[in-house]
Amino acid sequence: MGWKRRTVCEAGDRLIRVLMVGLPAAWTPGIRGRRPGPGFVNAHSGSPMDELQRRITGCRRCPRLVAWRERVAREKRAAFRDDEYWGRPVPSFGDPRARVLVVGLAPAAHGANRTGRMFTGDRSGDWLYRALHRAGFASRPTSEHRGDGLRLTDVLVTAAVRCAPPANKPTPTERDACAPWLDAELDLLERVRVVVALGSFAWSQTLRILGSRGHPLPTPRPRFGHGAEVALGSDLTLVGSYHPSQQNTFTGRLTEEMFDSVWRRARELAG
Repeated sequence: MGWKRRTVCEAGDRLIRVLMVGLPAAWTPGIRGRRPGPGFVNAHSGSPMDELQRRITGCRRCPRLVAWRERVAREKRAAFRDDEYWGRPVPSFGDPRARVLVVGLAPAAHGANRTGRMFTGDRSGDWLYRALHRAGFASRPTSEHRGDGLRLTDVLVTAAVRCAPPANKPTPTERDACAPWLDAELDLLERVRVVVALGSFAWSQTLRILGSRGHPLPTPRPRFGHGAEVALGSDLTLVGSYHPSQQNTFTGRLTEEMFDSVWRRARELAG
């Protein structure tokens, strides 16, 4: 079974189920009614994708993550003491008609949890957006803040978990609680042909979600590796990449040449 095609009505029905069943969407105190703003996908206001991102930013399902993200936003890091931290679940960023979906692990406490845009405000984001710019997916090589004018074309950047977790390690329960958001996004991303998983956590979670959607998974389950590829039917491919974390980039485990090769391959697979 290849990539599941759904009509707009079917996708809308599924989105409604995701939003209504088991996913509380209370807003963080003091921000009720605010939309994600220019840091999120380039979707028209009121569109299904716009509404989905709005609900994501209001999720309070995981008490530990809510407490941590808001504590970090209150206490701040000294270098960012004058910044207004986002302190909420981080919406996806990029092109809602993307053929390439990028899945990371989770927002960094003083990165996206501060800026409100995926992979923005830390060294990992510097690496990612430089690479996307070199590959022709990003309008500029830097992502500084939600209003900096950066636009992505044919790429949407998201994460397996939408809130910053303590020690950058979400629990299995938190991982599973966040899965319906990515599942709902996949319903709306009708043109996606390639999913790039940044790191083993994103790789495993993406396989888990795609398997639940009926995509054929090889047995045994494919192992993560940089440049690993898994064909999931005739029109969807999962590609693995080392995460552009400082641990990987400072040690040379991931070089810019290695990272660029992933995005060249993603563009080739997307057609």
